[in-house]
Amino acid sequence: MSPLFTPLALRAVTLPNRIALAPMCQYSAGPDGLPTDWHLVHLGTRAAGGAGLVMTEATAVTPEGRISPQDTGLWSGRHVDAWRPVARFLAARGAVPAVQLAHAGFKASTYRPWDPRRGGVPDAEGGWTPVGPGDEPFLPAYRIPTALDATGIATVVEAFAVAAGRAVDAGFTAVEIHAAHGYLLHEFLSPLTNRRTDAWGGDRAGRMRLTLDVARAVRAAVGEDVPVLARISATDWVDGGWTVDDSVVLAAELAGAGVDLVDCSSGGASATASIPVGPGYQVPLAARVRREAGVATGAVGLIVEPEQAEAIVAAGEADVVLLGRELLRNPYWPHQAAAKLGVTPGWPDQYLRAG
Repeated sequence: MSPLFTPLALRAVTLPNRIALAPMCQYSAGPDGLPTDWHLVHLGTRAAGGAGLVMTEATAVTPEGRISPQDTGLWSGRHVDAWRPVARFLAARGAVPAVQLAHAGFKASTYRPWDPRRGGVPDAEGGWTPVGPGDEPFLPAYRIPTALDATGIATVVEAFAVAAGRAVDAGFTAVEIHAAHGYLLHEFLSPLTNRRTDAWGGDRAGRMRLTLDVARAVRAAVGEDVPVLARISATDWVDGGWTVDDSVVLAAELAGAGVDLVDCSSGGASATASIPVGPGYQVPLAARVRREAGVATGAVGLIVEPEQAEAIVAAGEADVVLLGRELLRNPYWPHQAAAKLGVTPGWPDQYLRAG
């Protein structure tokens, strides 16, 4: 049996294989962060293509938690209703439907990538004042954030928990907490962006407090059967920043807070980080966290060949491989990988003539 196509049980949910669609923003939401037909077709095609876990883009837990005005959200009953047919279709195609819950922090209220403009979106164009651990913007062209006080932090924790409950109501059977890429939770984790001296700053324990509070709140909101994942930036790739050593400690604490799998990405807290991008460049991060923290991990980052993905799982470097750009290019990669690895592809009946 191919390790890549071996099922993986996480609590009461079983992934049919170890291939996951990485969360990738589509910047195509309707008014007020509602998903559209684009999301149904985009995510549904990857489920039909054979991915065992299909995850939404970063889905904001509050309106001001969106990266751009075109990001999706899950902060109201209207969002539950809009996401429900998406989750239902993913499950009907045999995939585990998952939502990534996110708050963009001081990277919020920016133009989407293909807009010729850069930086912060002004109020007159649908923008807003972001929040963060302090009052410094990520880049000079970004909007100046408001530093969260104790009440604001408590509101964020509650927003993640409520959104997690809404995700379950919408039919998602797994949730991921976004604590990576320089967004709010990562901003609190990294010493590059968190210069607070109160209970949510200072030493590593203080900087981890918000992420762990969110993890505990999300676990309580979804119950004991729903898998909770967490995406982290396992290193900032900057001297004096967040390190892999820190991530091992965080991952162990996350597991204790009820997180079942740590999705190991990297970077995002610094615009000047020197990142050694190359095939599988983040796999050693996932491998070390898995080995030393004793928690299941996901590996992501330029995983493009079936044999490469198979070797990662077979060697115990990660429990799941997350594909991003490769699944954008080829949504049927999992079926084609199965055939290449000697496994019978699970093509939809409607596509059997092409199998």
